[in-house]
Amino acid sequence: MHVGDRSKDTIDAGGVWPSFTGVLVRDGYAGYEHLDQAMHAWCGIHLVRDLRAVHDPDPEGQSWADAMVNTLLLANDTAHAARAAGREALADTELSTIRSRYAGAIARGREENTTGRDPLHEQARTLLRRFERHRDMILRFTVDLAVPFTNNTAELPARSVKVQQRTSGGSWRTLQGLCDFAVVQSYLSTATKWGLDTLEAMTRLFTTGPWLPPALTPDMATQSTTA
Repeated sequence: MHVGDRSKDTIDAGGVWPSFTGVLVRDGYAGYEHLDQAMHAWCGIHLVRDLRAVHDPDPEGQSWADAMVNTLLLANDTAHAARAAGREALADTELSTIRSRYAGAIARGREENTTGRDPLHEQARTLLRRFERHRDMILRFTVDLAVPFTNNTAELPARSVKVQQRTSGGSWRTLQGLCDFAVVQSYLSTATKWGLDTLEAMTRLFTTGPWLPPALTPDMATQSTTA
């Protein structure tokens, strides 16, 4: 975590994403699009949330959105089952079924949103264009079983920021306090992901020195924090 606005430069200033070459599971924020050295995947839970926002106000007129939700959830269940069975990929028939249902939902969406000019129809058409243009990105988790359906692993640590903000009366008292909080939470979150208890991580920090991931030497840590 680091502090800044939502611009491309701030994203890069964190020192992580510019050199990241894995799969970036993200939402639709355009600020990530310049990270072209990474493979992009769209978070399924964000998509489900957007689809339900279109479907719930008009279930009969936006039935395509519910069909697409069911398609994504079916695809996720299929991927989970394949991983549990120790398989490295989905079968061609499974992929064909998912893609067929995906295409069918889009076709129905076009029919249901041909003429309407109210805000809900405009929102639906915007969402339809997203699913049409970014099918490969949205369904990447079905062709690469190492890719998760959601980016919850990354979003969970960010919740601590909002909790602290609320308990502080809605805003941070000082910018330095926010910066310090980001550093501490980054350390604890990373340690937790490596299976280290939070109390143990803090105990090491104030006794024998900070815990570091196995691949990161103390010299490398010093260089990364002073860059």
